[in-house]
Amino acid sequence: MFRRLKNRFLRYFVIFIYFVIIFFCSIELNFLWLFGYSPDMQDIKTPTLSLASEVYYADGTLIGRYYRENRSPVEFKNISPNIINALVATEDVRFYKHNGVDFYSFFTSILSTAKGDKRGGSTITQQLAKNLFETRKKKSQGILRHVPVIKTIVYKCKEWLTAFKIEHVYTKQQILTLYLNTVPFGNNTFGIKTASLKIFNKAPDAVDPAQAATLVGMLKATSTYNPINNPDRSLERRNTVLSQMLKYNYIKKADYDTNIKKPMTLDLSYVDNEGQGDSYLRQAVERWLKKWCHDNDYDLYQDGLKIYTTIDPRLQQYAEEAVAEKMKMLQKRFDNLWGNKNPWRDLNGNEITDFVLKAEERLPIYQLLQKKYNNNTTLINQYFEKPKRMTVFTWNGEKDTTFSSVDSIKYYTRILNTGMMTIEPSSGKIKVWIGGIDHKYFNYDHVNQSRRQAGSTFKPFAYLTAIDNGYSPCDVFTDQPVSIKYTDEGKQQVWEPKNADFKFSYLQMSLRWAMGKSVNSITAQVTEKVGWDKVVEYAHKCGIESPLKSVPSVSLGSNDVSVYEMVRAYSTFLNKGVKIDPLLVTKITDQQGNVLDEFTLKSEKVLSEETAWLMLYMFRGGMEEPGGTSQALWEYPGLWKKDNQIGGKTGTSTGYVDGWYMGITKDLVTGVWVGADDRSVHFTTSETGEGSHTALPIFGAFMQKVYADPKSGYTYGLFPKPWTKITKKYDCPSPHLAVDSADTDSLFRPVDTTKTEQTKPDQEPTPDNTPQNR
Repeated sequence: MFRRLKNRFLRYFVIFIYFVIIFFCSIELNFLWLFGYSPDMQDIKTPTLSLASEVYYADGTLIGRYYRENRSPVEFKNISPNIINALVATEDVRFYKHNGVDFYSFFTSILSTAKGDKRGGSTITQQLAKNLFETRKKKSQGILRHVPVIKTIVYKCKEWLTAFKIEHVYTKQQILTLYLNTVPFGNNTFGIKTASLKIFNKAPDAVDPAQAATLVGMLKATSTYNPINNPDRSLERRNTVLSQMLKYNYIKKADYDTNIKKPMTLDLSYVDNEGQGDSYLRQAVERWLKKWCHDNDYDLYQDGLKIYTTIDPRLQQYAEEAVAEKMKMLQKRFDNLWGNKNPWRDLNGNEITDFVLKAEERLPIYQLLQKKYNNNTTLINQYFEKPKRMTVFTWNGEKDTTFSSVDSIKYYTRILNTGMMTIEPSSGKIKVWIGGIDHKYFNYDHVNQSRRQAGSTFKPFAYLTAIDNGYSPCDVFTDQPVSIKYTDEGKQQVWEPKNADFKFSYLQMSLRWAMGKSVNSITAQVTEKVGWDKVVEYAHKCGIESPLKSVPSVSLGSNDVSVYEMVRAYSTFLNKGVKIDPLLVTKITDQQGNVLDEFTLKSEKVLSEETAWLMLYMFRGGMEEPGGTSQALWEYPGLWKKDNQIGGKTGTSTGYVDGWYMGITKDLVTGVWVGADDRSVHFTTSETGEGSHTALPIFGAFMQKVYADPKSGYTYGLFPKPWTKITKKYDCPSPHLAVDSADTDSLFRPVDTTKTEQTKPDQEPTPDNTPQNR
């Protein structure tokens, strides 16, 4: 065929053109999988742009974002002409004259490079093809990627083909918009809007020529010309861009002279919530949406979803303030208690000698060190004991210090943590979510990831079981020694619980008084009467999902549960016996605001209204009954205006490892847990470590702040009146114990516990030191 051409040079030229056409066709068709994927016209028309999803508080204020590439798209009309002009003048001065590939610029760049002046020849459209369709990524390359020179030719040709397609589909204006929304600026910053906000705290339509030149100048080398890290080089590059703008008449000489003299002034005050501050909440939302995203084929990290949560920003702020204030105080108490002694102890108070070694072995790096040093423990120990500079968490902010790995383990093991959640049972909306003290250093969520012994906060489920099966709050039991025989895993066991003070009063107490005072012996008797299997059944019925070992001690909180479960279960009492699935997200929209899904409350009636109301009345006993364990709340006068009523239950696990408080008002249920992440680290006395001294103060400080703010939406008030006719006796005043100065015998004075007027007790009772206590 080619022999017909007599002119040898013409024949060679035609052969060359022929093979070029075949080559490009092979690239487009990915012949024999040699060249990899190339975007077709449908891909060009509907490009997939990775967009950050945003999560919001209930009032619409931004909490944070989810992204793999931090970008926020902007329309052309919202981009300053200064940016457009700087971009064209610097990156592609012939942009408006070519059709995607500028061969003139390509060949001149080759000549310049050959002379030692390295200059790129890619057009803006080609760069867009590379950014938008990742033409140089491994997934877009075929078998020929293993051939060094050929792979460069292939992906260059692929960019040309893609650029031509882009120019065929989009206008120049649209190409510039797509480019500026996809171009990387380094430090996980993508797109002109995100970059201009991060560097100048300005929207992209508000930057002046000098700022526009700085941003465009970064595109040559985002690290080298970063104005934050390399201000001198960035200034030099900015001036080069301004010179290009002057050279091609995109800026007047007077404006050039003005801008070239401007110092490099940055404004780094913009906060884009990249995952700090509220990240416990962000993680919680991500876990909550995991199934939804899977079922609906959405990617939270690139589909640009807008997620609206139920979290109240005011209440969240007050909770964070209460946690910061009280946890700092508790940490000081803990440090004063232990001093220079190591706090990791067994239940007998003996130091765990191999604690640090076991902690080292749990670290991911330990196995790597074993391989590296061939199990040489001396070398491994030297690694862990070598001092190094690091930044650590403190209660007064981050601190730079010199620690070895061993020092770091010992330091962080002593730090106390917390989990807190508040829900509005009537709507099922979660209002507060605090997973810990600082997500950056402690990223384990103590609301629904952590499970700890509930202590006496679990006792109400025993009393609930009794009340729902024939008993009343006025039924009387005697505070006396208890011995319960039972079978556990085929073995005969005997359980003999002690009271908090290791004493038995032998007083007859109503169920309300016993629960309010948190009497272990009576709780055990109630459990024996109704059956521990039944207690487990009722706990699950109210919303506890963790597995519960059915043994007599279940009522005293021997099982591990989460704050989330406890708040959910307690909300059943305030919600007229209706169990709810707590709502964390109300709706999800796309970038344009189109609603993709809305979430409504799922509920199930599990208790009668009478039983639910009687349990609320029982919870008030913690404040109103003699020796009630919630009475430390008297220390917060802001809680007790306008005849306000609060119910609740304290809890403390074995050895003061876990401190709990579950608080109930007429509108809200709040759960608080306090303790160290490692269970061998704990307080040692009831005065320092029981729930009424650790978790309860956080609840008290929080609710005091809520009530003090008239805009919070939550006011003082009485508990709800009975929702239905109460058939069981509940108005049974308990005797108030008083000591006669002339006699050691106890005297009794009846107190009407149904009145809202309350008196502060003389002394806070102490919890027991048995496996489950107050």
